Amino acid sequence: MIQVSPSIHNLSYLRKSLTSNDIGRQIYQMISRLYPICRSITGNGVRETLKIIQEHIPLEIAEISTGTEVFDWTIPKEWNIKDAYIKNSRGEKIVDFQKCNLHVVNYSVPVHKTVSLSELKAHLHTLPEYPDRIPYRTSYYKETWGFCLSHTQFLSLEEEEYEICIDSSLEPGYLTYGEYYLPGETREEILISCHTCHPSLCNDNLSGISLATLLAKHLSQIQQRRYSYRFLFIPGTIGSVTWLALNEQNVNKIAHGLVVTGVGDAGKYTYKRSRRGDTQIDRAAIHVMQHSGSEYQVIDFFPYGYDERQYCSPGFNLAVGCFMRSSHGQYSEYHTSADNLSFVQPEYLGDSFAKFLSILHVLENNRTYLNQNPKCEPRLGKRGLYRAVGGHAEEQVNELALLWVLNLSDGEYSLLDIAERSQLSFDVIKQAADALAGCDLLKAKPEPAMKA
Repeated sequence: MIQVSPSIHNLSYLRKSLTSNDIGRQIYQMISRLYPICRSITGNGVRETLKIIQEHIPLEIAEISTGTEVFDWTIPKEWNIKDAYIKNSRGEKIVDFQKCNLHVVNYSVPVHKTVSLSELKAHLHTLPEYPDRIPYRTSYYKETWGFCLSHTQFLSLEEEEYEICIDSSLEPGYLTYGEYYLPGETREEILISCHTCHPSLCNDNLSGISLATLLAKHLSQIQQRRYSYRFLFIPGTIGSVTWLALNEQNVNKIAHGLVVTGVGDAGKYTYKRSRRGDTQIDRAAIHVMQHSGSEYQVIDFFPYGYDERQYCSPGFNLAVGCFMRSSHGQYSEYHTSADNLSFVQPEYLGDSFAKFLSILHVLENNRTYLNQNPKCEPRLGKRGLYRAVGGHAEEQVNELALLWVLNLSDGEYSLLDIAERSQLSFDVIKQAADALAGCDLLKAKPEPAMKA
């Protein structure tokens, strides 16, 4: 279990105390442990995954019965699998679930029979453009069966009969998800959501799960949290639909939210805006990217992708964006066996974690101030805020930040507003605001009470 010091006072201190190398290795270790598990939208693989998460945080487990109606959806039957294979006429296993759980179409019904090559081919899935990779395929809502294999394997199949076996079950059971709530100074929440429904896929699935778990672990040790935090570990689509249906009366507490996925590869960062497009989470994430020194892209919301499309559906329209590196479907390893332990790396995971913390840092500290000496500029030198002799350019930028904060702190501009208008980083603006508040030149504007 990962140990965290209990003396961490706030998020600013946490950012300084964690090194991206260390946290990257911790996230990678967790991915490595979760990698062999065969997950789906229901079943024991999800439960096993959530139990491992519980070793780090006190996750609450919810189980919703098959047949439960959640808006326009119905909780499906529970799927579990023990084994699967294809044997040739010599009794050799040419496709073996035990070697790679992507070999079986997720949610395949049980089957055990002998078939001809032509019948078998109707149930096989390959990637001709990447002949050595195994694709990931699902059939959640249509009862059928199938196998996935490399195209090289497919081309080697001979005209003979094959024994096929999928030792699975599809029976009434439960949809299982995990939830962790961290109370803050306000009841307003930051939602962090990741999907838990993929089998052995490291970037698209496990990187988000592991980063969110370690983030929750470290945030739980902070003594001061402005916002409350809600972490959801849910199967994609049906999980967010279910959670929203069960919590419809409380979603008004969600002030900001991020879906986290695909954060372990070497690609440039991608931020997908919320449906509203200009919410504080959108602005905070984009601001961090702009001042990070890393390559990035911002894409507008569109109703496809991950669970942000459920949180941003018109009936909820929550301020939830999606934080990724390479965007889903935009890298060749996506949904294939190449999304493995070699594809994700600790250095990228650690850097993603640092970016994530920086976004939360902006949200936690984005306050609005009132200038206590608004008639002309106050004398900063006598308060020790101006140097007697000119110096480095970096110090001059800090002095410019002082002037920006003083000028715009009229109760209308938040620190993020000031950072965007001045084109200075939020950290520089916050540092200036802290210095001015320490000299009684600024006072935080009272925040409006949250509506019941």
